[in-house]
Amino acid sequence: MASIRMTYLQHLEELRRRIIVVVVALVVGFAFSWAFAWDILYILKKPAGSIALHYMTPMEPFLVRFKLALFGAVLLALPVILFEILAFLSPALKSRERKYTLLILAMILAFFALGVTFGYFYVMPIGIRWLLGVAGDQMTAIISASSYVTFAGWFMVAFGVSFETPMFIWMLVALGVITPQQLRKQWRYAYVLILVFAAVITPDWNPVTMFLVAVPMVILYELSILLARLTVHRREEEETVLPVAEAS
Repeated sequence: MASIRMTYLQHLEELRRRIIVVVVALVVGFAFSWAFAWDILYILKKPAGSIALHYMTPMEPFLVRFKLALFGAVLLALPVILFEILAFLSPALKSRERKYTLLILAMILAFFALGVTFGYFYVMPIGIRWLLGVAGDQMTAIISASSYVTFAGWFMVAFGVSFETPMFIWMLVALGVITPQQLRKQWRYAYVLILVFAAVITPDWNPVTMFLVAVPMVILYELSILLARLTVHRREEEETVLPVAEAS
């Protein structure tokens, strides 16, 4: 970790070094993902069942492999990217806040992985079947490999980001922007927003699919309130103990 007191040039040098580390991590992740791109495509195709993917132009196979390698690089380098961001910001944090950096990193990654896993196993298969079923007997699917990779990749990223709700709310509480009491008081509005969001991100509009999406998000919202209360309680304890320690 960098020293708390740094000059402007030292901050720039610190930023430069951390950007280099991130770029190296992305390059390594890209090379690895490029080598196993077709294995990644096989995994992405699983939720869609036995569909056949096609390419429309001579450049498309290369572009598909590039997209797969790019998505894979970001996912593989994500722990390094987040660590470097938190490490760069840590000098601005108080000493008692810096010691939670690795815990925060682990929780961010855990929630993101949980969202990606949930979207991949429980929402994508139902959603893709519904989308393809809309055509009925009137159309035959000729699915572009490039468009499918883009759809599947961003779909899972969206679920991963949406599952970061507890961490986002926890940070707002830690910064004093919102309180646990306000979160609890506005629960009706939060639940309505969750239902609307579930309807938007799930192409299958039947209640069962929406329920599968909405319930985990409601649980995450309640978990956010719990984390917020624990954060506020711990802060109040530290603020109470600190003046006593200084007086003694």
